[in-house]
Amino acid sequence: MPFIPSVIKWINTKRLSQIELFRKYPEETQREVLQRLISRSRDTLWGRDHGYRSIDGYRKYCENVPLQTYEDMVPWVERLRAGEKNLLWPGEVKWFAKSSGTTSTKSKFIPITRESLEDTHYRGAKDCLVLYTACNPATKIFLGKGLTLGGSHQVNSFSNNSLFGDLSAILIENAPGYAELIRTPPARIALIEDFEEKMRMITETTAEMNITSISGVPSWYLVLIRHILKTTGKSDLHQVWPNLEIFFHGGVSFAPYREQYKKLLPDPKMHYMETYNASEGFFAIQDDLADSSMLLMLDYGIFYEFIPAGEAGDANPRTLTIGEVEKGVNYAVVISTDCGLWRYMIGDTVEFTSFFPHKIRITGRTRFFINAFGEEVIIDNAEKALEKACSGTNATIIEYTAGPVYMGDEGRGAHEWVIEFDRAPDDAGHFVEILDTTLKSLNSDYEAKRYKDLTLERPIVRIVPRGTFYKWFRERDKLGGQNKMPRLSNNREFVESVLKTAGI
Repeated sequence: MPFIPSVIKWINTKRLSQIELFRKYPEETQREVLQRLISRSRDTLWGRDHGYRSIDGYRKYCENVPLQTYEDMVPWVERLRAGEKNLLWPGEVKWFAKSSGTTSTKSKFIPITRESLEDTHYRGAKDCLVLYTACNPATKIFLGKGLTLGGSHQVNSFSNNSLFGDLSAILIENAPGYAELIRTPPARIALIEDFEEKMRMITETTAEMNITSISGVPSWYLVLIRHILKTTGKSDLHQVWPNLEIFFHGGVSFAPYREQYKKLLPDPKMHYMETYNASEGFFAIQDDLADSSMLLMLDYGIFYEFIPAGEAGDANPRTLTIGEVEKGVNYAVVISTDCGLWRYMIGDTVEFTSFFPHKIRITGRTRFFINAFGEEVIIDNAEKALEKACSGTNATIIEYTAGPVYMGDEGRGAHEWVIEFDRAPDDAGHFVEILDTTLKSLNSDYEAKRYKDLTLERPIVRIVPRGTFYKWFRERDKLGGQNKMPRLSNNREFVESVLKTAGI
C-alpha cells in the first residue's frame, strides 16, 4: 500500500524534530519533565508528605525528597498492590512489573501506570523504529513483521486482583489492537509461561512468516535461534527469514554474543541496535549504527540524576543533573518517573560519551562487581577483557559468571571465572593471560593488587560443559523472559551454584 511509507515518513519527521529539540536543549527539557511530574503528583499522599506544592526547582526537590532504594519503596508498593489509590501517582495502579533481572530469589514489583506505558515504554519502542529508519532510510522493515521474545504474566493473590509479570508481557497485554498487525507471535503464544513450549510454538508459527526485525535479550534469543535452526534444518537464520535486517537488543551487554550472532546471521547487511530499557523505564536508544553509545531520551516521563559511582554508597552523596555531569565519569543513575518512583536508585552505572547530544554507555551495576580485595572490577572491565581474550584465542562465549577466591593460608586471593564456551579457546592458558593482562590495563586497582601476586594471584578459569547455564536457569524456573545471570559478584554464591550444576 503506497500510502504507508508516506504516513511513516510524516510521523518520523515530526518525531525527529522533537528529538532534535532535546538534543539541543537537554537541561531545559529535563526541567520541564521534573515540573510536570511534580505538578501531576502534588495531591497524592506522597506529594503531600513531601511538600510538592512548595517545590520551585531542583534543589528544593532534593531537600524535600530523599534518595530511595526499592527496599524503601516496599511499604508503598504493598499498599498499591492492596488497591489503595493516589499514593505515589494519581489514580489506581493495576499492573506491576516483576523484575527478576538479577535472578535473586527476592523479586521487585515496579508499579506500571497508564502514563508510564504511553509516555515512556511505548514511546521508546516507537522511537527505536524512528531512529532506525533515520539511520537506514532504505529499510523495508515495515513490509514484514517484528518478532518479540518476552515473558509471561499471572494474577497475584491480592484483594484488588492486580496483575504482575515481566514488563514485556505487560506491554503485550496493554498494546493497542493494531500492534498485532506488525508484531508476532500473537499474545496467546507470547504469554506462554513454559519457555520451551513457547519456543516450539514460536518456531511453528513464524518459520514461514516474513520477519524483518527481532527484539529481545541476546542470551535468550540465541537459544531460540538455535531451536529454530535445528527444527528447520537451516544453517543460518537468513535462510529462514531472508528479509530479516535488524535486531533491537537490550538487557545484557551484546559484546560476549557478537561473534555468535555473526555466525548465525552472516548477512553483512544485518544491523544491530542497542536499547536501554528496564521495568523502571525506557532510558536510551542507539541512534547511530556506527556508534555503540546510546542517546539518552530526555523527553519521556523520566527525570534523571547522577551520583558519582564512588559516592553511591555514601549516606549523603552528591547528585548531579544532566547539565552538571562530565564525560568519562562512572555515574549511578537515579530516576523520578510517571510510574511514581521518586529519586529512585535503579542500580545501574553509566558514563557519558558525548554532550549535545547526551549519549551514554552502560558500565555495570552498583551491586555487581568484584571488590573483595580493593580491586573494584566492574562489568565494563570484564566485558572488554573477555572480548579481547576471545579475539586473541579464537573463542566465543555463551555465558559466564565470576567471583572471588578468598585468601588462604598464604594470604592471597584470586578471581574465579566460570565460563561456558560456544567455541573453546585455542590455548586456555593464553586466554587467561590475555584476560589478566587486559584487566590490568583497564583497572589500576586490579593491577596494583596483582603486583607480584602479593594480593591477587592469576585468575582461575573453569570451563563448564555446553548447556550448563541453561540447566542452571531451568533448575530455578527462570528460563526466558528478562532473567539474567549476574556477571560479577562480590561473593561465591553464583560461582559455586553454577559449578554444582556442572558437577564440578
